[in-house]
Amino acid sequence: MSPEARVSWVSGPVLRARAIAPFHLQESILVGPDGLIGEVVQLSGQEIVAQVYEDTTGLKPGTIVRGTGQALSARLGPGLLGHLFDGLLRPLEPATDPFIRPRGSGRAAQRHAFEPTVRVGDVVRSGERLGLVGTAPRQSCLIPPGHGGTVLSVADPGNYTDAEPIATLRGADGASCLLALAHAWPIRKPRPIESRLPPSAPMITGQRLLDTLFPVARGGRAAMPGGFGTGKTILQEAIAKWCDADVIVYVGCGERGNEMAEVLDEFPSLEDPRSARPLMERTVIIANASNMPVAAREASVYTAITVAEYFRDQGLNVALMADSTSRWAEALREVSGRLGELPGEAGYPAYLSSRLAEFYERAGRVRTLGGAEGSVTLIGAISPPAGDFSEPVTMHTRRCVRTLWALDRDRAQARFFPAVHPLQSYSADAAALAPWWQSRGNPRWSEQRTTVLELLTEQVHLDRMARILGKDALAPAQQLTLLCAELACEAILRQSSFSPVDRYCSPERQSAMLGIVLRFIELAHAALTRGATIESIAALPIRAVVQRIGEEYGEDRIAQIAALSGRLDSEFATLAAEPARAS
Repeated sequence: MSPEARVSWVSGPVLRARAIAPFHLQESILVGPDGLIGEVVQLSGQEIVAQVYEDTTGLKPGTIVRGTGQALSARLGPGLLGHLFDGLLRPLEPATDPFIRPRGSGRAAQRHAFEPTVRVGDVVRSGERLGLVGTAPRQSCLIPPGHGGTVLSVADPGNYTDAEPIATLRGADGASCLLALAHAWPIRKPRPIESRLPPSAPMITGQRLLDTLFPVARGGRAAMPGGFGTGKTILQEAIAKWCDADVIVYVGCGERGNEMAEVLDEFPSLEDPRSARPLMERTVIIANASNMPVAAREASVYTAITVAEYFRDQGLNVALMADSTSRWAEALREVSGRLGELPGEAGYPAYLSSRLAEFYERAGRVRTLGGAEGSVTLIGAISPPAGDFSEPVTMHTRRCVRTLWALDRDRAQARFFPAVHPLQSYSADAAALAPWWQSRGNPRWSEQRTTVLELLTEQVHLDRMARILGKDALAPAQQLTLLCAELACEAILRQSSFSPVDRYCSPERQSAMLGIVLRFIELAHAALTRGATIESIAALPIRAVVQRIGEEYGEDRIAQIAALSGRLDSEFATLAAEPARAS
């Protein structure tokens, strides 16, 4: 019999109740006649404290609280891809009114094509494939963690709902269990794995600035802090569309309703560039707008990472976009205040850093229980107040991630996108990823990357001098550095998500473009040494070509990018001959 309690106190999403029977910590509860979903967060004698993930308007003392005996869980199965859910993984209604509302307490019964891959008498273990589900794309039906044994029965190929039994197993203890296409998993508990694997390859985002200068490893953790209007959502949408992940999980956590409306409207209409089919076929969107119950924000990121781990266990590479973890932290702060906990920095609870670490540590490249290799790459956006990167959420997140893409308001206001500041960003995985780039035909990738970063660093120093002394007062070598840095910014760092030619850049094209830009810089310095003027170098026709190389040379013209090297040599050779003729 499930335990019961009666509400004695309510404050927003937090309630206290006098327990009639014992509850346990993190137990999922149902509140009142409508069965509002909540979770026990504190126990004190006969009193429980719970946070409720739905609107608590109308609750009053004496309302019945029923325990479920289970932790707050997400139901994982084949009906996830291509759909929109709230923070508790409940389907969302279409926009029939000004607010996004969940549709009931669970997913409607749908039938999925099932084809078994095991036979009666087979001995199977946790994480192994039981069969294939669906048509396009096909998914694996896995044996849930904690189950295994001898197959006593398995369903014939056909169409089944999530809840219908499709197999019976007899465990080592002799007990039998029924398995369905879907199973529940506690969202706060990481799904088990066989082992973690070191980073060996980048997750290609298709954005030159990120892949070339600040790559994120497949299975890595990246943070994207930026103030209002710096393009966090646009950049995340671009990465979601063009990255080489098999599955995209996008969680809008506490974002403004108009931004979430754009995501919900645009994503279903996007085309997958890899298959020319709708991108939603390999996407799961979890929407928790700012007007939804605040406590549900706290649960939404755990729901999202649990869904990502479910697809990872199928041997897939998953990219999880969390937008934004600042709103999630604000939900923690509000609930913590209602619980009467002592505040830490900026009013956030003292456990903010540990909660962030728990979330980001669930990313990784792993060997699954079934022996496959899968990964979850986690990219979390941060919205620091006034763009202050010293605030607690940004500072604690930087301790958890290995890649930081710092968005800069000045660059965004100058219409320079992506507005990632190259001197405030970093990638701790760059050295480990160098062999991958070398295997893709660019043995000098590390050296080239370092050269560009050093050039951009020197540009900042010289810009300060130029503002004080004037650009003409700088030495010719310094003026050339500024010219070359501007060329690198325009050719490599700038990339429009709305350009039909340049919205995606493959690794091969990135390497070719980087090589041409650095070749120009090398020849320019050599020409200056031989006596050429800054004006003559800037006037070379090839400079304008290299500056617009991203817009002029698409994925179908990579070979022609390499051919520009000959034109570079020819024009600089002509430039070198001019002083000799003049003398």
